[in-house]
Amino acid sequence: MELPVIDLAPYLEVSSKSSGNCRDEEEEELDPELKTLCSEVSRTLRETGALLVKDPRCSANDNDRFIDMMENYFERPQDFKRRQERPHLHYQVGVTPEGVEVPRSLVDEEMHEKLRAMPKESQPSTPSGPDPKWRYMWRVGPRPSNTRFQELNAEPVIPEGFPEWKETMDSWGYKMISAIEAVAQMAAIGFGLPKDAFTSLMKQGPHLLAPTGSDLQRYGKEGTVFAGYHYDLNFLTIHGRSRYPGLNIWLRNGQKMEVKVPIGCLLIQTGKQIEWLTAGDCIAGMHEVVVTNRTLDAINRASQQNRSLWRVSSTLFAHIASDAVLKPLGHFAESPIARNYPPICAGEFVEQELSVINLKGSNGEL
Repeated sequence: MELPVIDLAPYLEVSSKSSGNCRDEEEEELDPELKTLCSEVSRTLRETGALLVKDPRCSANDNDRFIDMMENYFERPQDFKRRQERPHLHYQVGVTPEGVEVPRSLVDEEMHEKLRAMPKESQPSTPSGPDPKWRYMWRVGPRPSNTRFQELNAEPVIPEGFPEWKETMDSWGYKMISAIEAVAQMAAIGFGLPKDAFTSLMKQGPHLLAPTGSDLQRYGKEGTVFAGYHYDLNFLTIHGRSRYPGLNIWLRNGQKMEVKVPIGCLLIQTGKQIEWLTAGDCIAGMHEVVVTNRTLDAINRASQQNRSLWRVSSTLFAHIASDAVLKPLGHFAESPIARNYPPICAGEFVEQELSVINLKGSNGEL
């Protein structure tokens, strides 16, 4: 099975023309083809937990510029990178070294039981310990002036010797957030909710541009698990195309699938917060990153061309605002399982999720 690629351009064109109209008028003006496209977005997120999109505002060159800079950063010595480490802020900003993030599949006994019950061909790879990857945490977008969750809204950290850092991080981060907002609007329409049902809750959320760096020269052995089987605790996650394959996802029916992101496209995955808002109609998608045969082929090509052997993911975690309340929206509140998703402040929800692993506040991912 291949994930469909949704071209956002037709929706963006209509949305920009009607930006001055009221919400109801905007939704009424959508022609049948666009409404069908919105339904395709919601259906795909519901059935697969993942979606490929093409956004004319996010080019392959933008992604390459970002990855080039992050490869340069991750190639720096460990003692340099550790200067950007902020453990006292629970790694919510700056760098998270390898060996710190612990995949939930290692610490969650209920998840262990589910994994053992899976057919062998669908089972994830078994990590031997914490993830051997680095991560950089960069907040994107305005922060609330008054919040109960200061740790989730800390000031960013800029490494020395990278004068282009802030502009590059903000530029790519804002572009990916814009793509997520368009998808969130389309999904809301497809789910039969008001167009701004999700985006209104995202305003001033603690969105995180959180690229990972995995050293394929040290750890490029087939079967190495860079990110153990997990779901993301945020609303939606978006990735630019990585230069090295290795991402596996699980569809709602339990099927394991390797993701291939076409050049110029972005991958979007469902997180736990959208599961909460839809009372489980959409569930948080499970995924892992593992060194595969295709990864080894890419390593060989990169070595021959003298390119970087760091696998960088240009990942952004889009969140519901920390002080907003997570609860099933609209008709989802009438779901027979809505009681499984009681109202909770989004910041409190994030803290609870993070407390499951060995440190509070490693990132937006579990």
